[in-house]
Formats: sequence, C-alpha cells, structure tokens
Amino acid sequence: MYVTSIPNRGSPPAILLRESYREGGKVKNRTLANLSNWSAERIEALRQALKGGSVAGKLSDAFEIVRSRPHGHVGAVLDAARSLGFERLLAKLDSRDCNLGLAMVVERIVAPRSKLATTRGLDPETLDSSLGELLQVQAADSDDLYRALDLLLEQQEAIEDALAKRHLDRGSIVLYDVSSSYFEGRTCPLAKLGHSRDGKKDKLQIVFGLLTSAEGCPVAIEVFEGNTGDPTTLRRQVEKLRHRFALERVILVGDRGMITEARLREDLTPVEGLDWITALRAPAIQKLVDGQAFQLSLFDKKDLAEITSPDFPGERLVVCRNPFLAAERGRKRTELLAATEKELAKVAKATLRANHPLRGKAAIGLRVGKVLGRFKMGKHFQLTIEDTRFAFHRNEDSIRHEAAVDGIYVLRTKVPASVLQSEEVVRTYKSLSTVERAFRSMKSIDLKVRPIHHHKADRVRAHVFLCMLAYYLEWHMRRALRPMLFDDEDKQAAQAERSSVVAPARRSPAALAKAFTKRTANDQPVHSFRTLLSDLATIVKNRVQPKANGAEPFDVVTRPTSLQQKALDLLKGIRDV
Repeated sequence: MYVTSIPNRGSPPAILLRESYREGGKVKNRTLANLSNWSAERIEALRQALKGGSVAGKLSDAFEIVRSRPHGHVGAVLDAARSLGFERLLAKLDSRDCNLGLAMVVERIVAPRSKLATTRGLDPETLDSSLGELLQVQAADSDDLYRALDLLLEQQEAIEDALAKRHLDRGSIVLYDVSSSYFEGRTCPLAKLGHSRDGKKDKLQIVFGLLTSAEGCPVAIEVFEGNTGDPTTLRRQVEKLRHRFALERVILVGDRGMITEARLREDLTPVEGLDWITALRAPAIQKLVDGQAFQLSLFDKKDLAEITSPDFPGERLVVCRNPFLAAERGRKRTELLAATEKELAKVAKATLRANHPLRGKAAIGLRVGKVLGRFKMGKHFQLTIEDTRFAFHRNEDSIRHEAAVDGIYVLRTKVPASVLQSEEVVRTYKSLSTVERAFRSMKSIDLKVRPIHHHKADRVRAHVFLCMLAYYLEWHMRRALRPMLFDDEDKQAAQAERSSVVAPARRSPAALAKAFTKRTANDQPVHSFRTLLSDLATIVKNRVQPKANGAEPFDVVTRPTSLQQKALDLLKGIRDV
C-alpha cells in the first residue's frame, strides 16, 4: 500500500490510499480509501508507517481492524475449481445454485462438516472464512444448500459424461473398485447390514463404486445398498462405459473379488471391444501349481513369467512372485497360527477343569468355531471334538502346501500382447492402488464422507457425489502442488529405483530427500496437503475502518509469504490432465 496525491484542477489535490496488485501479468492499482480530509500530520504518519517507520501508535490512532476473515485457503481452492471449469460443469444450475454447489465442494476440502455447520461458516455473523463473501452466498440457509444438493444430483449424469469426455477416450484403461461407509440412523432405504470395510459390523452401511482413469482421476461414482456384493455392481459400470460414455474400446481393471468368473462370462465377454485385467484367486493359483502349469523353480532367477493354461483358453496369465510379499505372508501366517493355538488351548483347558468343565460336542464346537472364525486358520488344524474332550494339532502338510505359493499372484487378461506387454499388464493392475487411495481420502483423511446422517436415498447419493467432485478437485490440486508436498513428483525416477515392476514401489531420490530434510529443493518447508491449506488460511482479509469522520471501511489482504505465493502460483496454472 502507498499514499499518493492526485491533482484535482482548481481544488486541493485528492490524497488516496492505494494498493498495487498483479492481474494477468500486469501491475494494476486500486484505491482503498480517500484520505483528503486527514490532517497533514496524520497523512505523513501513515506514509512513514507504510515505509516501515516507527509510528505504530500514530497509525493505530488512524485505523482499526474491525473484522478478520481467513481467506487464503478458500481463495486458493476456489481459484483452482474455476481454473478446472467447475462453473462450466455446473452451468445448468442457475447462478446462485451454482455458487452454492461450488461452495459445498470447496467447503468439503477446506473443512468437511454438516450442511448446518456450513451455513454458519458462510453467514456474516458467524463466518469462519471469506468463502460466503467470495461466492455471494452469505445469506444461504440449510434449505438452500439442500435444494442445491438435490439439483446437483439431477446433473450427475451430465457432469460425469463431461468428466469422462475429458479423461477417457477410445482404448482407455479404466479402473473400478468399491468401498463402503457406515450410516447413522435406520431410516434410509439404502442403508443395510453388510460386509463392513470400516470395522463397524453393528452399523448399517452403503456401498459405492468408483470409476477412475488410469492415473486415478475420478470420473463417476454410484451408490448401492449396503448389502450389495462387489461383483453385482459391475454390470452397471459396463453399461455406463459403453452406452453413456460411448467408449468403443475399453480395458477395465478390477480386483479378483470384483471381476469373477461369473461376471466374465455374463457381463464382460459378450461385450465387443471390452477387454479386462484381473487376478486369480488363491485356489485357482494352487490348482495351477498342482497341475504343473508352471514350476516354482521358475522364480529362482526372475520374478515374472507369462504362461497359458487349458483352464483359461484364449487368455494370457502373467505369473509374478514378490519375495517381500512372501516374507510378509509367512510372518502373518506364523502369528495367526500361534494366536489360534493359544485360544484353542484355552478351549481344551476348559474341558479339563474341575469346576463346571465344558461339555458336549455342540458347546465345544461353538467355542472352537468362534476361534477359527476369528483367525481364519481352521484349514491348518486337525481337530478332535468329543463330548468330554477336545484336542488339536497343526496340519503341517497344509501349511507347507500354502507356503509354497506365498508371494505368488497371477494376473489374467485377454488384452493382446501387442497392446500391453507382460510388465505393462502388471503395472496397470497395480494402479488399482490409486482407487484405494481415493477411498482413503474420501472416507477419512480429507473429505470425510463418513459418517452419513442423511435419511433420504437421493440425499445420500448426492452427498457421495459431492465428495467425489471434491476429490476430483483435490486430485488436480495435489498434482499441481507436488513440488511443495511430500508427494513424489518424479514417477519415472521412482520406477527406475525398482528392480522390476513386481518389486515393491520405491520413492524417487528427490522424494526421499524431501522426507529426510523436510525441505524442498528450493529450501522451503515441505507440507502435507492439509498443513499447506492451514498455512494458506493465515492469509486473512482484514476489514479496516479509518477513524476519520465519514471514511468508508476497506479490505486489506495479508501479503503472502514466499512459500504461500509459490502455492498460489502453482494453483493458478492448474489444468485438466
């Protein structure tokens, strides 16, 4: 800021408080206040203060800050959303509902919370950021937000079609996986008891499936009832890819629990132009070993081989052995066997105690079943259950049989080798980890899709869709901000650090250096995505009230630090990729 004198013809010059700023690479100026009615002494004191002079007392006599609004974090996220064309995605909504939808997306990244809490954060009397002011939605109440949420759901297909057009094309690799989230309450028709991935077995839940590009960029999401099995969600995704997105050729990647034999036969194989990559289950791998489809000695010198089998006609089987995974599975099995023996020994002791011994095959069997159900090691024990006794011992042949295939996994596909070589098949399948990362971010780390409190099915769908849009924005922001984050920005160097595509992922030397020194290559502090947003939040918009009679208040934004400015510059250049 600076004080300037503007000639005013025959009248005294106008004394103005001005601020310089950059826009589109050009330096511009704006007037913050007219100081013409100030005394010369007060104007000179202000000039000295702005130059760094020691007149703080005099300056405080001239101005006071009447309100401070955290601004930098919401401004950065909002600018990124606009650069990515969010307003075009929401163009079918009227301007106010578009701004409300955009506010909810930004809020989900900055401070995920209920709709009621969101309205308090937007309201001028209770605000905790400048978001409401920036989008002109300060007066929004919860009914306004719910209406905008309902309208957003009506546009879900159109928005997903637009995202698919941006990120998927002919011959695209598409990743698909499902997750679940627990539900608060019992009135929503989507909420059912099912397999809980959150460890909340007593809670109702919903299931949702996410489609992403090969890089993990989210494209579409769909919500299912909480007791829906993973494979049964696949048909809807195939129809979406071929009919709504009109993709002529697709390589769909899903895990072994998703793309099952039945789904291959009924949903994927009949569709022309649809290829797939998945993995075999453990029993199928064991059958290949027992049938000598490949020799375990094959992996003495290499960790990857491509084979064929009459059990899988016309398919390519890529067999991999990861020694680190083998060691981990062996360690885990040893611990589970020991834990199972410890609990089974308690059951056996209960049958021998003098007072109230455990009796009856049914009662003993029930106790044993609970132990085996907990540790899943029943196949490795031989049990003897009688009315008055219980005995057990390890089945060493079963343990050796399973240990022989530790670390071995087999990928299956019909994608021609001319399209994807064996190494590329493995790398593509491993990219499913990016979908799992999306679920972690959406569910707990950043966006907090759970717990869900909505009672109406469509509100639940809209809530999950809103979280997907927020993750879409966060995904692009993370890519742009990688030089400042602990995230690895040099994927090629990271791949070069691996001995093979089967070996565990490694971080690049640059990423390891950031993690060790906690400093970037430019010698600035390294941030996580969350802590960088917190840092940007210290850029505040201050409402300054001159104490001169009749003077209008004006806003002054904190000057960014060099680190904050770098983040803002990176986000200004954000683009769809």
